[in-house]
Amino acid sequence: MQSIIVKTLAGLEPVLAEELRLLGAQGIRQLKRAVAFDGDKELMYRANYELRTALRVLIPLRSFSAYNERSYYDAIRDIPWIQMMGVNDSLAIDAVTQGEVFRHSHYLGLLTKDAIVDQFRDRFNRRPNVNTISPTLRINVHVQGTHVDISLDASGDSLHRRNYRRDTVEAPLNEVLAAGMILLSGWNGKGPFVDPMCGSGTLPIEAALIATQTPVQYKREGFGFFKWPDFDAKCWKAVKSAADARVQPFEFPILASDKESRARNATALNLMSAELEKSVTVEKMSFDKLEAPEVPGTLIMNPPYDERLKVEDTAAFYKSIGDILKKRWPGWSAWIISSNREAMKHIGLRPAQRITLFNGALECSYQKFDMF
Repeated sequence: MQSIIVKTLAGLEPVLAEELRLLGAQGIRQLKRAVAFDGDKELMYRANYELRTALRVLIPLRSFSAYNERSYYDAIRDIPWIQMMGVNDSLAIDAVTQGEVFRHSHYLGLLTKDAIVDQFRDRFNRRPNVNTISPTLRINVHVQGTHVDISLDASGDSLHRRNYRRDTVEAPLNEVLAAGMILLSGWNGKGPFVDPMCGSGTLPIEAALIATQTPVQYKREGFGFFKWPDFDAKCWKAVKSAADARVQPFEFPILASDKESRARNATALNLMSAELEKSVTVEKMSFDKLEAPEVPGTLIMNPPYDERLKVEDTAAFYKSIGDILKKRWPGWSAWIISSNREAMKHIGLRPAQRITLFNGALECSYQKFDMF
């Protein structure tokens, strides 16, 4: 067993912790924008392949205190990098720093790289190259004041990239955020799901992946750990086969709709790319014309926040959302995310729940409304 850290978006830590519990993780600890747990290699492989709210899976390598550049450089150079990669391999550094000792993340990344390649140069008179796109070893550096955490990135590319997105409309939802919103709503495929302002279709696609129990990374070609010296191909194959075997059909409708043709077309294209076009119905229709499925279910929407609407229009627009929900969606649970908290007040319904989430840099309120 080793300690493993999974990064996520702010507000999704409890959802990720529950996902890890269901995978069988032990010693689960919620951190800031991350969850730590104890697990073996098989569980690390599963975390990369199956977790819906994970951004990256990190393996902690070393923690130490650094009070200046020299002590930092020496500590990095002291790590046995030669055991993890060869002189013909490549590396990339993702560095984040806060505090007085190191002010600039980019400079910290360069200093880390220098310490690592100098270890190789001393031994072989040659050094590995930097490759930011597809390195053999991706190294994660996090500095808070004088405290330094060095980790290996097992994911490689960020796990929000599911490789189904072929077309987007403006400001698409991050896939991890979309999956987290659905899991927070409690919807699990046992009832209808509707997104009446679907944009490029991220919410309905993630909903279909959840309902069919499809692993979110089933379209991914590879992970960072594929290139590690201790990669166990047999174990990976077993993990992938077991997860793929759990894919199941489901009986309830998933409906994606938008008043813009551009959005409908983007959603249809992305559904085909995700091989989910049979699981989701796509319509070009404005919310006020949309018919609710007969059996009540869950509706989730990400309406415009107001960037392109004037303030009085925003108030009227959000009021109309509340009016339509009251009139046409009895018995449904409606969830709405918006960074415009003032506009949300105009919905005119009392929220049953409020959760703070981040859509990119925008702090958003994610609110639940029960339609009686």
